[in-house]
Amino acid sequence: MTDADMTTATTDWHAWQESWDRQQEWYLPDREERFRVMLDMVEALVGSAPRVLDLACGTGSITARLLARFPDATSTGVDLDPALLAIAEGTFAGDERVALVTADLKDPDWPAKLPYDSYDAVLTATALHWLHREPLADLYGRVAGLVRADGVFMNADHMIDESTPRINAAERAQRHARMDQAKRDGVLDWAEWWQLAAKDPVLAEPTARRYEIYGEHADGDMPSAAWHARVLREKGFGEARPVWCSPSDTLLLAVK
Repeated sequence: MTDADMTTATTDWHAWQESWDRQQEWYLPDREERFRVMLDMVEALVGSAPRVLDLACGTGSITARLLARFPDATSTGVDLDPALLAIAEGTFAGDERVALVTADLKDPDWPAKLPYDSYDAVLTATALHWLHREPLADLYGRVAGLVRADGVFMNADHMIDESTPRINAAERAQRHARMDQAKRDGVLDWAEWWQLAAKDPVLAEPTARRYEIYGEHADGDMPSAAWHARVLREKGFGEARPVWCSPSDTLLLAVK
């Protein structure tokens, strides 16, 4: 075993997952509730042993909760971020239910890298807002081609209704006040979490590659839930609507 292998073998991947979860919850205090409803709808529509595509999987947050709830499920995680994929690979090493794929979702040929041609469910959370409307609509078309008949797609993300500016401003002010208090209590934000990753002996190199790909942060569009539902229907889904929302976020479900 090489020194690199030994370092990887002794890395506490669970601790990195916990650290990622706490950082994400600073932005999304109801994150676990979103995941619970997402998996409720998976079970309701495609059963308790689904083949799932975890789209823009990051560290595998959805996959971890999927397998904890449905031990007979299988998951393919796809992402481009080498640091977050390193955490996912460490977390799920040896678990035959999980396959991880490195791919750029803006590349029209990314589905060819997947191990399966179709999935019962395609799930994603807090990830696709880094795409602008046109590439996101194109991605939805490719997702529609991967979901089997009567299968589902779910996207939990920031979806902003620009027709309600006063509500939006009030929600944002309250959310940022809460975040400021949590920050004073010592919670890591996005930038601080990545600074820690850059200093870790295992994650330093993939973190450097990640910054070459994305820079500090990629920001795309955050269209309304109505826009997402309309585009998903245009791309081949029979039904689409929100099944959960908070003041800032929506879980949108589409059925093929």
